[in-house]
Amino acid sequence: MKQIYLDYNATTPVDPEVALEMKPYIDELFGNPSSSHAFGVKARLGVETARSRVASLLGCSSEEIIFTSGGTESNNMAVKGVMFAHRSRGNHLIISAVEHPAVAEVANFLSRQGFEVSVAEVDRFGMVDPEEVRRLIRPDTVLISIMHANNEVGTVQPIAEISAIAREYGILLHTDAAQSTGKIRVGVNELGVDLLSVAGHKLYAPKGIGALYIRKGVTLEKLMHGAGHEQDMRAGTENVPEIAGLGKACEIAGKGLETYRKHTFSLKQIFLRILRDNNVDFHVHGHPEQCLPNTLSVGFRNLDAGTILSALPALAASAGAACHAVTQSGSSVLGAMKADPAYSAGTIRFSFGRYSTEAEVKEAAGQLVETLRKLNAVSSRQSVAAVADGKVRLTEYTHGMGCACKIRPADLEKVLVNLPPVMDPNVLVGADKRDDAAVYRINAEVALVQTVDFFTPVVDDPCLFGAIAAANALSDVYAMGAIPAFALNIAAFPVNRLPLSVMQEIMKGASEKAKEAGIHILGGHSIEDNEPKFGMVVSGFVHPGKVLTNAGAKPGDRLLLTKPLGTGIISTAVKMGLAGKDSETEAGQVMAALNKTAAELMRLYDVNACTDVTGFGLAGHLHEMALASGVDVHIQFNRIPLIPGVAAMAAAGAVPGGSRANLAFAAEWTSFGDLSTTDRLILCDAQTSGGLLISLPEIQAEALEKSMISAGILCAQIGYVEGDGKGNITVKYNG
Repeated sequence: MKQIYLDYNATTPVDPEVALEMKPYIDELFGNPSSSHAFGVKARLGVETARSRVASLLGCSSEEIIFTSGGTESNNMAVKGVMFAHRSRGNHLIISAVEHPAVAEVANFLSRQGFEVSVAEVDRFGMVDPEEVRRLIRPDTVLISIMHANNEVGTVQPIAEISAIAREYGILLHTDAAQSTGKIRVGVNELGVDLLSVAGHKLYAPKGIGALYIRKGVTLEKLMHGAGHEQDMRAGTENVPEIAGLGKACEIAGKGLETYRKHTFSLKQIFLRILRDNNVDFHVHGHPEQCLPNTLSVGFRNLDAGTILSALPALAASAGAACHAVTQSGSSVLGAMKADPAYSAGTIRFSFGRYSTEAEVKEAAGQLVETLRKLNAVSSRQSVAAVADGKVRLTEYTHGMGCACKIRPADLEKVLVNLPPVMDPNVLVGADKRDDAAVYRINAEVALVQTVDFFTPVVDDPCLFGAIAAANALSDVYAMGAIPAFALNIAAFPVNRLPLSVMQEIMKGASEKAKEAGIHILGGHSIEDNEPKFGMVVSGFVHPGKVLTNAGAKPGDRLLLTKPLGTGIISTAVKMGLAGKDSETEAGQVMAALNKTAAELMRLYDVNACTDVTGFGLAGHLHEMALASGVDVHIQFNRIPLIPGVAAMAAAGAVPGGSRANLAFAAEWTSFGDLSTTDRLILCDAQTSGGLLISLPEIQAEALEKSMISAGILCAQIGYVEGDGKGNITVKYNG
């Protein structure tokens, strides 16, 4: 199926003329532009030619242009540079509520350095009211930074009006023009700005190059120190090929602004007309008139953007607000605009570009309409389209990934704390005990253990997914020290998107895993949904005096883990197309492996506490154990078993949003020491059907570890209980 690219606001392809402009500086004009010989002089001429071209597009003089590595560096250089340089004058910064993270996160950083930040709110169109900016101005205000055009919804801000107010008070004004440069007219004098940021890859130049306009007379504190490159403003040998490319891209953009405007605006109108003609229920976010011609942010009622895009694998566009494989967070822009929740979760940004064609846009809109029709017709019993090559790839039918889509632990705690207390003395374990199963005493000899777990696919093969879901559900019963007795299926299935034979394969995998556990599946419950989801309710039995819970870990205990970490990261890498076949296979085997043998061996020892590691990650589940036990724990990271390749995939960005949420939560009670960000994410990675985490006396730990290894279980001592405490975790690479 031909891929259709409608994500030009994310990045643009390099214009062929830009590539030709760069080539000589790669092949023969490779000199250092600071060198005085002929090679250096020719490279310097290339840099200065590019500088004049950028200046021409912005309507300023060449000496007011500084080359950077991109829009993010330009924003950092402008905002940090001004605030630090003028700290003696004041320490107040004003930004808008819809800034790109390249400005918003800079503001957050500055606030931690003692600066004060005020945020100008926006209206329902994402527009800043200049008078709101005026209201926020204080005697110590140094800088106002308001983006020119919003990257998500395309709203163009009234920068000239804000500039007039800034000049009235003698305040500097910066604008992030990464999305507007090359799409609409961007003249620094017309806008009245003192600083303006440009990103090359947004206007058909390469990634990794940008520019910052600095009006003459404006002083900045340097971020990069070294030799006196770029008028002693930005140290480092100039990236001549990419600078030349940016210059050419600006020259091309300047000559074709009106052509570009007409072309992209026409495509946007065609796209909207197709949606309207097909009676699609949608809402356009952003200003109806003051908006980038190429940007269309559309929310679809009561749907999820991730689900829509997962059903359109041939269409490249961006979710405006979605819980999907990577981010799991809503759009701060739509939140600031107070967008209708019925439409915001289903918001997709379509951005058109120089190479978009009318045929592509019509095809994309047609595919979207058909997908929306199916997603809105859960009970319509429409015929299901044939699956390409006869194989189903389940991860294409979901925006979430297994246990990574659990409700965030911090949010879940807010809900559970408000549940009414349970007074029944036969309830041995309830929701208040931080365990994943409930335990109810039947009599003096028998207690019922029951758990429920279900989630979205983490692998493409339906049968394997069913097996993994079953192993995951059974794991909670094993972790309580119980023996499973029977199970019930719980399923959600998109009958309008997938043939029922896929559901049969899922249940087949679950049945085979239940048979391996020695139990039967006696029935269940199913509903129609836009995403496939599957799990089980598992019931088991245990002696009331032998129930294992999170609570019970004792000072001096050793901590054992029975499976390697990394399933959340690898599952995400599979969906992103970054995982090798070997890693995918191993992750599937790890998740499908029962914790049955580990549980049987564990029952032979004096285990004090146990849990299984799933959606909250190792750090999250260990914290729950430590908190419930009233202890603090110590982890040796180098002892934690990992699935091969997981660190490289995490470094490449294949990290589920659930893992990032876990890390943010863990920061409150975990001392990570000198662990890298990648290793911290691995420690917090949202696992699906993970191993058992066991706390037992030191004198027995080595024996249990050896017995598990002899049984073919990957088991490792990963740390110990330090002493009484409040659930805190200390992590070190070694000791």
